[in-house]
Amino acid sequence: MRFHEYPNEYVESVTLKVSNLERSIMFYENIIGFTLAGKENNHASLSAGSNNVFLHLEELTEVERKVRRTTGLYHFAILVPSRKYLGMVLNHLLASGYPLQGASDHHVSEAIYLADPDGNGIEIYRDRDSDEWEWEGDFVKMETFQMDADGVLAEGNGLEWSGLPNGTILGHIHLHVADLNETVDFYVKGLGFQIVQKYGSQAYFLSTGSYHHHIGLNVWNGIGAPPSEEKHIGLKYYTIKLPNSEAVERIKARLSTMNIDFQEQEDVIITKDPSGNIIHLK
Repeated sequence: MRFHEYPNEYVESVTLKVSNLERSIMFYENIIGFTLAGKENNHASLSAGSNNVFLHLEELTEVERKVRRTTGLYHFAILVPSRKYLGMVLNHLLASGYPLQGASDHHVSEAIYLADPDGNGIEIYRDRDSDEWEWEGDFVKMETFQMDADGVLAEGNGLEWSGLPNGTILGHIHLHVADLNETVDFYVKGLGFQIVQKYGSQAYFLSTGSYHHHIGLNVWNGIGAPPSEEKHIGLKYYTIKLPNSEAVERIKARLSTMNIDFQEQEDVIITKDPSGNIIHLK
């Protein structure tokens, strides 16, 4: 998990807007394997494994259903420590009968896809050892093939389901955006990420520390897609962890130079990418 620790910048947590908090808590506990870490009024925090809190839920008081063809969350990705734990998760999901949307081999990782009751996209994945990743210059090889589900399931045989294992973290986030060039410039020139792969004019993948990606960006909801509204369920904001105070000051200076608005609240910088996705930097 060295790609999600100092001195890298990485996605640390995600906050989702949901329509029914109790229903969402039940889903994330019983189906995904989180543990409720705290609940107050219309907010809940959930942890994976030994108290790693990285998922936050907020119930909207006024709700408009998730709207297609806007910017916002494509999926957030839960990274489990090994293939055997991915097999344990897959065995559990199949036994639960909850509908899955797919399972893929991306060369650098193997992944399962599904959505929560509000339609928020979820990926659960395991990384191959980084020594197995293939690089061509600055670009890492990523493909989309059918996952060897039988092999993954076999790895997890004998593991009793007890929720997400210790060492589970938020691996990356993938966002719908309105304009790739403008949004990539924000993340690269403003926040300091590097481009590590791109699929033509449709999707870019960004990281620090030569990870395969901490952030994915795509225009699959349409170039010029409008931002999601406050009353829409979906992404409220996500948090990027910065390595130190010097990185904080560098990013503030870059954002100012680029005429990008930001606010400072205690130890957090709050800003938006050009597609309206809200980011907390700390």
